Amino acid sequence: MAELLQMNDFDDEELYFPAKVDRLGVLSSVQAVVEQGEYVWINAERVEMLALQWLEHDKEQHVSPTWYERYHFCDGTERTVNWILALDAMNFCFWAEKGQPRWSIDYRGEKLNGYLAEAAALKRAVEEDIPLWDAAYLSTISEKDVAQIFRGEHTIPLFEQRLQNLREVGQVLLEHYDGQFIHAIERAERNAVELTLLLAKDFSSFNDVVLYRNRLVRFLKRAQICVADLYGSFGGKSWGAFTAMDQLTIFADYKLPQVLRHYGVLEYQPSLARRIDAQELLEAGTEEEVELRAATVWAGELLRRELARYDHPMTAAEIDLRLWLLGQHSAEMRPYHRTRTIYY
Repeated sequence: MAELLQMNDFDDEELYFPAKVDRLGVLSSVQAVVEQGEYVWINAERVEMLALQWLEHDKEQHVSPTWYERYHFCDGTERTVNWILALDAMNFCFWAEKGQPRWSIDYRGEKLNGYLAEAAALKRAVEEDIPLWDAAYLSTISEKDVAQIFRGEHTIPLFEQRLQNLREVGQVLLEHYDGQFIHAIERAERNAVELTLLLAKDFSSFNDVVLYRNRLVRFLKRAQICVADLYGSFGGKSWGAFTAMDQLTIFADYKLPQVLRHYGVLEYQPSLARRIDAQELLEAGTEEEVELRAATVWAGELLRRELARYDHPMTAAEIDLRLWLLGQHSAEMRPYHRTRTIYY
């Protein structure tokens, strides 16, 4: 079993992120899972090795976060804010069943699948005059319209859940925010943590929490990524100008643990490893699935601390994006775990 890293392995107060200031509640809740976990472990040496590898790479070339403007709608107004909310309300579960083809679209001569296909499909919809920023329209959007938006080869997974989430966005915006998500940003006083918590409170589909051995564990993956996407879309200015971005965690999905396992940061109990490699379904909320996500978040935090120790600060959102981009070239990696869920 690999050495398990814990809070007290780090003495530097600047690196230590105590629970008493963990307003988001994600790190403090996943810490308990990692300490009790029986299926997934974090290899301390590999965390340091990956950090050093990134340091060496970044000495040679500057690496900055990437925002794919080609696939995202952004007109610099409140319409973009609502569009990003709609995007992340449906940002989950793009994988196909074992042996089955993936949903994909053609956009401007490029064949896309996964998240980028979703983003491009929603941008294409705007280009076709579908008002995805209009809360009234979203609140009653038809199944036919959503099918038109996601038209391509095969059907996007969990279609009905995406439809319901989109309607929820419109309904909640109308009921609580006068149809505009910018009012949520204002209510949160442009604080990334407060906006994440507000999303989880008011939009049930963003409330990504689970019980693990009778303890509540918070992940808030899509709520956090929505805030990060607003930040990225507006370049940290205007409606993307947030404080406390450094208090977000990485976003626990199915690609990041695949990458962390590839680099030896995550190690799996043998029976779990066999199930993942055989592409067997892991039910949402099981101990194995919760431990996978918790260890992913905690490993991201430890990687952040390790980079900071070498005077190479990166936010968790930047680390998340870097890992995700590595995962887009995963032909040589073992499979990711498969869980049908609206949360990632």
